Amino acid sequence: MLWKAAYETFIMVSWSLLAGLIFGTLIGLVLFLMSNQFFFKNRIINSIANFVVNATRSIPFLILMVTVLPLGALLVDTAVGPKAVILPLSIAAIAFYARLAENAFSQIDKGVIEAAVASGASHLRIIFGILFPEAMAQLIRHATVTTISLISFSSMAGVVGGGGIGDLAISYGYQRYVTEVLILCVVILIFIVMVIQYLGDKLANHFDKSYK
Repeated sequence: MLWKAAYETFIMVSWSLLAGLIFGTLIGLVLFLMSNQFFFKNRIINSIANFVVNATRSIPFLILMVTVLPLGALLVDTAVGPKAVILPLSIAAIAFYARLAENAFSQIDKGVIEAAVASGASHLRIIFGILFPEAMAQLIRHATVTTISLISFSSMAGVVGGGGIGDLAISYGYQRYVTEVLILCVVILIFIVMVIQYLGDKLANHFDKSYK
């Protein structure tokens, strides 16, 4: 049961994290570019994107999960199990990481960008040659925070039959008064979070120029 629950948590978190990192980074980059005078400043598109991201982030995950679940059931042909929860987890991850990614890009020294623009560098060269390398350490740190948040969100999957370690802790450890299972699940989750945080910090420090 524990191995099955761990596998279900891995499936939910890994796929939703992948979606969050890909689409969240793209949206965060667009938000930054649309608000920066050196690129494609557009108040209308930026306002719309900001509204969508903020509105999604303001919805409690449990409500978001119940609301989006029917759409997820149409896509994966099931309303139970870890696959059914991937869509709401992905939406939450995308909105969460998009704002963090925008913040990471916004922290880049404007003088570096201005110098690149003055030298005649193309937008693509600036994006991939300056923005991503300069923001990489922060992006990794934010990805670590997003991963840990997704593990927390996945614990609520048991409400809709999504499974996972959180569901095992509630259904067997709490509701059936099997304290050993509850404690074991908590210890495992703490260990996983600590490992992820450690690896995330080590990788971020590797790309952090100021840390070196």
